[in-house]
Amino acid sequence: MASFFQRLFGSSSTSATPESALAELEVDMHSHLLPGLDDGAETLEQSIELLKAMRTLGYRKLIMTPHIMGDFYKNTPAGVRAALARLQEAATAAGITDVELECAAEYYLDEWFQQKLDSGEPLLSFGGDKKYVLFETSYINEPFNFEETVFNLKSAGYQPVLAHPERYTYFYGRFPALEKVRENGVLLQVNLNSLAGYYSAGAKRVAEKLIDAGMVDMLGTDAHNLKHTDTLLQKVVPTPYLKKVLTQPLLNNSL
Repeated sequence: MASFFQRLFGSSSTSATPESALAELEVDMHSHLLPGLDDGAETLEQSIELLKAMRTLGYRKLIMTPHIMGDFYKNTPAGVRAALARLQEAATAAGITDVELECAAEYYLDEWFQQKLDSGEPLLSFGGDKKYVLFETSYINEPFNFEETVFNLKSAGYQPVLAHPERYTYFYGRFPALEKVRENGVLLQVNLNSLAGYYSAGAKRVAEKLIDAGMVDMLGTDAHNLKHTDTLLQKVVPTPYLKKVLTQPLLNNSL
């Protein structure tokens, strides 16, 4: 196994082990490690195990993004920050002091999200003054108010970031539509596990096409559990498209 990774990454590199293959990204900006908020980690113990796995992969900063979705995941900025404080305390107690922990959110584009924008309620963003806001949509149906929401986000001073565009089936066979989304000022964040076909063959194809076109702005793990981090280590690291995308001007290490 070791010789395989030496051939893949080059035997002269001291940091290019499979365990640290994502170290050059430095920052993950999409995960569900905060405990008890959504379909990710349920307990602090699970959060710590995931945190250890992310550290092994080479990450030194995690911007964790729990779902905020209408009546389903009714998380609030105060609740998310409280969960972050609990995890920070638990990480320190566990001796994990070399990974910086921050929070934002993954907003679902629904009527409640539009109400937040209309009310002027501050959104959980990341990237400091850049005010990146991660958002997702239905996987099947294209939102009728997609462009309006993007306009409203930008008008409110936020930079919209579309989570895992490769997973939205309404874009399949419509790559020019994705090009238009990015031309209209939306940054695109691809899930690393898509490179291994974890979600679907279609998502893998679109992710590869986005990389070929140089349209990936950020990479995220979207880690919910140890199966996700195991897939990153065992199946994503060996893919040629990981090596290709890591040569592109990604924003992760600037966050």
